[in-house]
Amino acid sequence: MQGLPYLSRREMLQRSGQGLGMLGLATLLGGENSRSASAAATSPMAVKNPHFPGTAKHVIHVFCNGGPSHVDTFDPKPMLTKYHGKELPSKNLRTERKTGAALGSPYKFKKYGESGTEVSELFSHVAESVDDICVIRSMHADVPNHEPSLMLMNCGDGRLIRPSFGSWTTYGLGTENQNLPGFIAMCPGGYPITETANWRSAFLPGVYQGTYIDSQHQDIEKLIANIRNDSLSLKKQRAQLNLVQALNEQHLDQRGHDPQLESRIHSLELAYRMQIQASDAFDISKEPKHIHEMYGKGVHARQCLMARRLVERGVRFVQLWHGAGQPWDNHDDLEVNHRKLAGQLDQPLGALLKDLKQRGLLDETLILWGGEFGRTPVVELPTPGSNQGKVNGRDHNHHGFTVWLAGGGVKGGTVYGSTDEFGFQATENRMHVHDLHATMLNLLGFNHEELTYRYSGRDFRLTDVHGRVVHDLIA
Repeated sequence: MQGLPYLSRREMLQRSGQGLGMLGLATLLGGENSRSASAAATSPMAVKNPHFPGTAKHVIHVFCNGGPSHVDTFDPKPMLTKYHGKELPSKNLRTERKTGAALGSPYKFKKYGESGTEVSELFSHVAESVDDICVIRSMHADVPNHEPSLMLMNCGDGRLIRPSFGSWTTYGLGTENQNLPGFIAMCPGGYPITETANWRSAFLPGVYQGTYIDSQHQDIEKLIANIRNDSLSLKKQRAQLNLVQALNEQHLDQRGHDPQLESRIHSLELAYRMQIQASDAFDISKEPKHIHEMYGKGVHARQCLMARRLVERGVRFVQLWHGAGQPWDNHDDLEVNHRKLAGQLDQPLGALLKDLKQRGLLDETLILWGGEFGRTPVVELPTPGSNQGKVNGRDHNHHGFTVWLAGGGVKGGTVYGSTDEFGFQATENRMHVHDLHATMLNLLGFNHEELTYRYSGRDFRLTDVHGRVVHDLIA
């Protein structure tokens, strides 16, 4: 009607009770960010320079969600065998559930490589590359619960909404392939605990969030939903998209920065380009027979092989989850379950390490293996409704656990830190998750204190106000 003021969509939302939310959105791309605006002028995912030359260009995070037992995989404890079935000489530390006597590992450990690093029989294929691996045996987290520990490992905070490591990485570096997502999270069969929060972008622009792939599927149309348009040809899609994007650009020009709209514009373009590039990247049938034999069979063989193909094509961050929920959460029947789970992963992960190395990609690809915490060296006692009266599993343990790094400038063939003689808590060279993040960012070329994003009047970073770079892990 004549005489009424024009209201933009933003103003309408502000006046309809969502003003506080819009105030937060207004700061997302408001020029206060610590990254340069030069790359964003073309695409928010364009390649950007880090603070200094990094040794790593890509990250593959192999996440054994649920919490693998360090004392059964990469942290041998002979004293557990000696005390098996007996109380520890020191009091059991408090964890999520009641615990009892020492539980010796049912698996044998063996020294591998020139370094002589001891690894369990569960990961004998991975152990063949142990001279390229830095085993960190002194990790510790904050609490013995899955949700906050997953968020801490993925997002640097166990309580509040924060961007994930993959989102920070693509925000800082962009990605080398503009036709594929810069950050991909693969989890077969569904989501892990806390679901998409594990690869969210939070207050970073939405373009930096992870793209979820249900890797249980082999058909490209099931692997990536809506990857093909059966109704319109690529030429007609392009004409349709050009019209939509022209309207979006006009709207954006009239209203300045709108992070949601900018993310939408980029997402539409990416979705169009992915129809060709993604089909090729995820098509492992193009690999020769000897590569398939090296990786083995099953979903984890496909995941690991796809991860190599993705980093080979310039994807910046790839996360490989073991499966929906928390498969490594073995409160009972640990001997059987850990053997089964490791059996699914060991050969493919060992092949990934060798394959990256033979292609010259390991030096620039940083690999992280681990879970959100470890498990107790003592047995978990039966509790109603949990382990059905069984006394053959381990409880969660955030006091001390193991992760390992490989490639990307890591000092291979080394062991950093240690837990006590039973493996209950980190004692020597203790390393918090914040320290792990700071060190990995350093390998990517970032000062973790300077990779920040201004939101709600504060400069946020992955490590919050914590973290230190552990230079002993860097070659």
